[in-house]
Amino acid sequence: MKCVSRYVFFLLRWKNYWIRGVLSLAMISGFFLIIYMGPVALILIVMTVQIKCFHEIITIGYRVYRSYELPWFRTLSWYFLICVNYFFYGETVADYFGALVQREEPLQFLARYHRFISFALYLAGFCMFVLSLVKKHYRLQFYMFAWTHVTLLIVVTQSHLVIQNLFEGMIWFIVPISIVICNDIMAYLFGFFFGRTPLIKLSPKKTWEGFIGGFFSTVVFGFILAYLLAQFQYFVCPVGFNSETNGFTVECEPSDIFVMQEYTLPAAVQNSLNWKNVNLYPFQIHSIFLSSFASLIGPFGGFFASGFKRAFKIKDFASTIPGHGGIMDRFDCQYLMATFVHVYIASFIRGPNPSKVLQQLLMLQPEQQLSIFHTLHSHLRERGMLPPALEGETV
Repeated sequence: MKCVSRYVFFLLRWKNYWIRGVLSLAMISGFFLIIYMGPVALILIVMTVQIKCFHEIITIGYRVYRSYELPWFRTLSWYFLICVNYFFYGETVADYFGALVQREEPLQFLARYHRFISFALYLAGFCMFVLSLVKKHYRLQFYMFAWTHVTLLIVVTQSHLVIQNLFEGMIWFIVPISIVICNDIMAYLFGFFFGRTPLIKLSPKKTWEGFIGGFFSTVVFGFILAYLLAQFQYFVCPVGFNSETNGFTVECEPSDIFVMQEYTLPAAVQNSLNWKNVNLYPFQIHSIFLSSFASLIGPFGGFFASGFKRAFKIKDFASTIPGHGGIMDRFDCQYLMATFVHVYIASFIRGPNPSKVLQQLLMLQPEQQLSIFHTLHSHLRERGMLPPALEGETV
């Protein structure tokens, strides 16, 4: 009897691995297809994932508290989602599509009063929540109010950062997502074949062997992927908007971090390998830091999700993907990675953006534009970058 039960357990285990493997390959193939379709498709898939993750988390709260029949809970949750998305995506449109906003009068009005409109929409939801308060359920309703806002903070804010990273260049979107996927797969494989030592009680299946094996595999994978993608303008150029074609453009002169450079190896490495210089894209060095974060800190997003599920006694956030659980089960580490990439770009990569400054100037009144032009013209002449004015010349 024991032999039969072990055999059945073995078959079920391998069936689960087979389902997970096939669906993982399908999702990776779909990911490459979406990349091929361009920035618009990537933005749409980020929005779709965001909405689905929000739905999964809010549904858990609804299941826990539905017996109390709280009024307007789900309606208000989705209303706040719309409000927050309106605020974030409105900011993105104003920042990256200034030429389009300047051309369309209704968009000019929405852009000028965007934050006031966003605040007014939120206040309407806040008032609706206060009016929905029911005697004897005050504390529970405030719990759910907080639940909704924390979910918005985790899901919507992070997905907005993903899109911000995308506009810096698709490489800042593709590489972080790919290395998190790689780390998840390689940690799983190393843990499956070599795992013996438990890593953390929140996730009993995680092992030190999988954690360490996933780290080294991810660093190597990220280094190679960075080399492959850094060669193409399509991946490294910031995503811009062409007002003439009303479409996205990814053409530019690649920045220094995407230009091959020669590096001198440390003396210890030179002596051991008899190799003095190496040619690399600077982005490959940055990829090592991104991969290290994805391998060492990124898994804590998964541990956090595991603790959350244990707190509410559920196995997965949903059953959307057979063998994997819900969408949130696949993206629990991605959101933490998105925040790190955004902070990393702002701290170590991004410099002044002339195109964004120009877009902001074009949104000013003509008198303001002329004033800035004269000030800049005088400043450049004082620095000797323009010839001195001739007698009687006016600007």
